[in-house]
Amino acid sequence: MTVQHRLFAFDELAPGTARKVDVDGHRVAVVRIDDAVYAIGDTCSHADVSLSEGFVDTSECAIECSRHGALFDLATGEALTLPALKPVPRFDVAVVDGDVIITIEKEPS
Repeated sequence: MTVQHRLFAFDELAPGTARKVDVDGHRVAVVRIDDAVYAIGDTCSHADVSLSEGFVDTSECAIECSRHGALFDLATGEALTLPALKPVPRFDVAVVDGDVIITIEKEPS
């Protein structure tokens, strides 16, 4: 089952920045690059660090962990550099009528 959540107005997120949100028990880093928006798990897979506090690399479409410098692909969640080896979750996200909408897959109960 999929559930959609409105996060905030797209214009509230400046280009080249990230914001941490908590949705249905998931910590998510929402990142804007130009007119595109991405959503990946907010916790670095190498250490318990918030990715939304890291540097957004707009040329690589990636975000860098502020603690150890691991780089994560915003489109896939894949770890691009050491010390991270494992990907972080990726979430479907879109801009609908000016709002950032995330889709969360919920397991049936």
